[in-house]
Amino acid sequence: MRILVSAIAATAILGAATAAFAADTTGVVKSIDMKKDMFTLSNGMTYTAAKGVDLAKVKVGEKVAVTYAQQGKTMEVSAIKPAT
Repeated sequence: MRILVSAIAATAILGAATAAFAADTTGVVKSIDMKKDMFTLSNGMTYTAAKGVDLAKVKVGEKVAVTYAQQGKTMEVSAIKPAT
């Protein structure tokens, strides 16, 4: 019985945790908001730069490759670089 209760408790804890998986995308930068550390790609998706990501190197109209993770409703970028 204890094993069953432990298994159910572990399943509940793991099910409640939200996992953030990294994803990659490419696109053309449509706009940049330096005050909010956010940028939007031409597909309409808006991303927030994590600490350490320098948006000053990114230009509107530039094609970029973005690595991000979804944190709730926010797409948090861990890396952005020019796409080839």
